[in-house]
Amino acid sequence: MKKLMLAGAMLCTSLSAFANGVAVTPDANDPIVTKFAALGVTVKQINPSPVAGLKELITNKGVLYASPDGQFLMQGTLIDLNNRSNLTEQALNGVRQSGLKEYENSMIVYKAPEEKHSITVFTDISCGYCRKLHRELDDLLELGITVKYLAFPRGGLQGSGYTDLMNVWCANDQQEALTEAKAGADTKVVKDCNAPVAEHYQLGQSFGISGTPAIILEDGTMIPGYQPAAALNAALEANKAG
Repeated sequence: MKKLMLAGAMLCTSLSAFANGVAVTPDANDPIVTKFAALGVTVKQINPSPVAGLKELITNKGVLYASPDGQFLMQGTLIDLNNRSNLTEQALNGVRQSGLKEYENSMIVYKAPEEKHSITVFTDISCGYCRKLHRELDDLLELGITVKYLAFPRGGLQGSGYTDLMNVWCANDQQEALTEAKAGADTKVVKDCNAPVAEHYQLGQSFGISGTPAIILEDGTMIPGYQPAAALNAALEANKAG
């Protein structure tokens, strides 16, 4: 199974910009690493944070915070009230941009004829709002928005949801298979299927995704849930304008 590689360079928007110090690739014997490993959490980066006594952790379960000795864990969103900025989300933006590049070749892509923007969507087949978003595919393409899909089985790596996504990603015509599945058709079983659905799922978890659809914009910003085509276009244009 392909490992999810999160390079240190992707942390250009992380909390290290707000603190004295630099991001640290953790030593295997670091108490934070060992204690979090016992919880099933892999620590990929240990960064300074603007809060005294806390470290920012980039993990396979998203951004977490811990005391230097690993005794105390804080899970949640860190807000800078002076600047009205979500520092946790900022830390994840760079992680998402870099992580998506690792899986570009395994996305199901619907390319806009005159591309202006692109979105990456973590999707499930049975998700009602995923289907609603897909029904607006033509509107998105007409607006110049290319849609790239990654798999995120809401029920985890078991059951029919996982199997259906495997069948779609192993289909000869992935685009047609995904569209038909989102319209309610049964997926066609593909023997000896070896699709990277599990890797997509783990990637989504490292992005802080827990439900679908989860829409990643070009700058790494995540929209957790359905948005109509016009609203997505407005968000992309706003990001472009700065």
